[in-house]
Amino acid sequence: MTAHPQVLPDTESLALARASAEDLSRLLGRMPEAERARVQLDGNDLILPRQALALLRDLLVEMAQGNAVTIVPTHAELTTQEAANILNVSRPHLVKLLEKGTIPFSRTGTHRRIRYQDLMSYRDQRDQESRTALDELTAQAQEHDMGY
Repeated sequence: MTAHPQVLPDTESLALARASAEDLSRLLGRMPEAERARVQLDGNDLILPRQALALLRDLLVEMAQGNAVTIVPTHAELTTQEAANILNVSRPHLVKLLEKGTIPFSRTGTHRRIRYQDLMSYRDQRDQESRTALDELTAQAQEHDMGY
């Protein structure tokens, strides 16, 4: 897979992505047993697996929200900068997490590489811990009648 510069969608693309995402979502919901779909592109028929359609729907949803999207295979190995960008942290902070053993990594020569799956596991765990802490703070605020 080749890298493409991330370009934010224009207004026309946003509207088209939104409408397409809604239509595709509706179709997938109406036909949950369908394992593939025939798609026509400039008079050519393509047969796509359901997983590809679900991925396309998710991509369209992100585009409709004005987000640039990058597809990364789950077995991919990322550089420290790529991983830091995904986590929205600085590269030095990510390196500290790696060196503490918080996120597994391997070395290719002198360069650190992080498996995408390991990075996503860390992110999911971090997000769950944040939600739990927020729930606890909310409960404490309600116990002390702080108006939340």
